Amino acid sequence: MNYLESYLSRIREHKNSALADAIKKTTEDIVPQYISNFSFKEHVVSLLVGDVQSGKTSHMFGLMCAAADEGFVNFILLTTDNIILQQQTYKRAVNDLCDFCVCDENDYLKLSQNNLRKPAVIVLKKNTSVLKQWKNNLASTNFCVGNPLFIVDDEADAASLNTQVNKNRQSTINRDLEAIKKTSSSSIYMQVTGTPQSILLQTRKSGWKPYFIYYFKPGKGYLGGDFFFKEPVSKQIIFTDDTEATDIISDDEFPENGLKNALVTHLISSAQILLNSGDVCNFLIHPSVKIVQHSIFASKIGNYLNEIAHSWNEDETREAFFRMYESLKTTKSDILKFDEIYRFIGEQVQNDRIRILLLNSISSYDQNVQYDKGINVIVGGNSLGRGVTFPQLQTIYYCRVAKSPQADTMWQHARLFGYDRDADLMRVYMPPKLYKLFSDINRTNNSIIHQIENKSNGTDIKIFYPQGLNPTRKNVIDRKAVTIYSGGVNYFPCCPLNKNLANLDKLLRPFESDVYSVNLKFMIKLLDNIDSELGDWKSDVFISFLNTLLASNPSEQGKLIVRRNRDIGKSTGTLLSETDRLLGNQYQDQTVLTMYKITGNQDKGWDGRQIWIPNLKLPGTCIYYSGE
Repeated sequence: MNYLESYLSRIREHKNSALADAIKKTTEDIVPQYISNFSFKEHVVSLLVGDVQSGKTSHMFGLMCAAADEGFVNFILLTTDNIILQQQTYKRAVNDLCDFCVCDENDYLKLSQNNLRKPAVIVLKKNTSVLKQWKNNLASTNFCVGNPLFIVDDEADAASLNTQVNKNRQSTINRDLEAIKKTSSSSIYMQVTGTPQSILLQTRKSGWKPYFIYYFKPGKGYLGGDFFFKEPVSKQIIFTDDTEATDIISDDEFPENGLKNALVTHLISSAQILLNSGDVCNFLIHPSVKIVQHSIFASKIGNYLNEIAHSWNEDETREAFFRMYESLKTTKSDILKFDEIYRFIGEQVQNDRIRILLLNSISSYDQNVQYDKGINVIVGGNSLGRGVTFPQLQTIYYCRVAKSPQADTMWQHARLFGYDRDADLMRVYMPPKLYKLFSDINRTNNSIIHQIENKSNGTDIKIFYPQGLNPTRKNVIDRKAVTIYSGGVNYFPCCPLNKNLANLDKLLRPFESDVYSVNLKFMIKLLDNIDSELGDWKSDVFISFLNTLLASNPSEQGKLIVRRNRDIGKSTGTLLSETDRLLGNQYQDQTVLTMYKITGNQDKGWDGRQIWIPNLKLPGTCIYYSGE
């Protein structure tokens, strides 16, 4: 049978045609090039990138169906080490992959009895005891000997990578996953994530660097990074004081702005949605990783709700709600009349129908599954991550500031993104310094996506972040193999080689001793003619960084400084004159390339021939990362 067509037909019937068309495009882009021609003699690692909460599971299932049409019969679907998420994924697979034999973690007998009659998918959480058991199960059958495994690792950057790489050891989960791959003579291991930073910085030697990368665009109605974090600042972003979170914890009084306004906004949005036949409206408060602080925030919310209930008929309370109503009306022009909304909120508050839910590592799941109905205030921190989805999440109060923030963790924990939102009612409350961090992350995310889309296989991806913002956790990055370059620092080869001196002369002929604005693409043409005797200069790496900047802005400009007849010694450890160094430093936010033409004086260690030497300064105070 045609598994993909059957799956797409169900998507069209039960969901929508646009999603089915998007899945079909993903399979048409990937299958002919990377699955149809599979060699059946190697273990191939790939990466599927989709925006956070943008529908990756549907695309994963589509690729599995397409692979089944190509003859793959053994599939493993990995989830994070969470029973609830594993069960959610298993039930969805049973429902969506009804042409497959879908096995839970305890369904070895079911797999055996299927005996390859149907393609089989085993849904496992990344737990060492589970993985070891299934490594033994697979090894004890003959199903995998002549059939490759197709492994789909959802949130592959979360637990699968080697966290012991800098200790010359292999972490347990990483070792277990490698052992499962080796139960078959060949495999396709598809990593899936919305935050690929740690995977992009893996080395070839690690065995986890993807052979190819594919990015699929989110569907219509998705609210992503550009909706919230692209200039000019969106009306949906409300800035709070940088110290408000500390004040809430330390003071008995509830601050008048920020969190109080966020709660009022949530109640108004909830009234608008529920009075228009909606079922749920959620408000997420993300204060800190510290559990004790979650309780303080929840208690403050409870106290203010009580205050609202007792002062409902007072002018001051009504005026506070009207101010937030007018603020929402600037984006939601068709909002219901204020009196109708205010009356509805009064009924909900006075009848104690607003639920406050704690969601963290020690809270009971049964206590917190009720955020799919009604008006909810969810307070949490260290469990607000991958796989946790809040329906109709309209208001977010985010004030968690880590000492060493990690881009991928911040992006996952925010939970801002998704489809089932009323964009006009969205409000995100956060301090300016956090907004800046999120904007920087969004900029790099866009750069990563552009690089994936503009490269033949997307594997040579470069990333950069402002100093103090790490791309991912340090324990999964091989420090010996990942090179870090700093913005604002001058880089040049000690022993340069000109691949084509005549070509460089021609390119630089129009430029006198001055400073010129040039497109970064022109700089790339110059650097493409430069090499180094010692390997201390890697033009391809610098070219990749410039392409990274061009990915977000194809007309990105830099500064070119040209100097000729320089009589400088070879390998002296310095290049720029003090004047030129200070000149280049004037352009902090731009790439600066200084080209010196050296006389080649033999008394200075050269071979008597003239040569061009580049000096490159990357922009800003960013840190640029380059994996092998």
